[in-house]
Amino acid sequence: MKVLIINGSPKANGNTSVAIDELKKVFDAEGIEVQVVHIGNKAIRGCIGCYSCGETRKCVFDDEVNSTAKLLEECDGMVVASPVYYASPNGTVLSFLDRLFMSCKADKTMKVGASVAVARRGGLSATYDALNKYFGICGMPIASSQYWNSVHGAAPGEAREDKEGLQTMRTLARNMVFLMRSIALGREKYGVPEREPWEKTNFVR
Repeated sequence: MKVLIINGSPKANGNTSVAIDELKKVFDAEGIEVQVVHIGNKAIRGCIGCYSCGETRKCVFDDEVNSTAKLLEECDGMVVASPVYYASPNGTVLSFLDRLFMSCKADKTMKVGASVAVARRGGLSATYDALNKYFGICGMPIASSQYWNSVHGAAPGEAREDKEGLQTMRTLARNMVFLMRSIALGREKYGVPEREPWEKTNFVR
């Protein structure tokens, strides 16, 4: 099984990486293949709503979004980890996810999604909520932990002192593994839930 992890921090070895490393320990122990894509230090522009991806099945801006789309298609689970900027995921993460989820036309149904927020102090739950919306819109079950998926730390590496936060990451990873395996068994026995044709309804006619 495969898990795709998006590191949305501009710092290569910051506290977001500490949280990701704790997840990886469990995934590695459970024999789960992990691919980490570091996008927080990239110049990723936002979606312009051109809808060309509807025809080409890729984003008009050929950057990390398009190279990550194939990984999203192949994974069983996805984690998006972001530092908190003004009580929200940072702008790079949001631009990346807007374009990735719009342009990647692969079926995401029943891929397990999880969000992780990292901050000095506040804004963690708001960031967690914002990230989960990407999973909720496309039929991806959202993995939870023993607490909201968050870790505290200010200076790089300080998150290692947040024992509860690290435990939350380990619990999250174990829960993801359980969900992915359970969904694989369910898919094998029952298939995936029936999907009706989309009834697109606009309120301005």
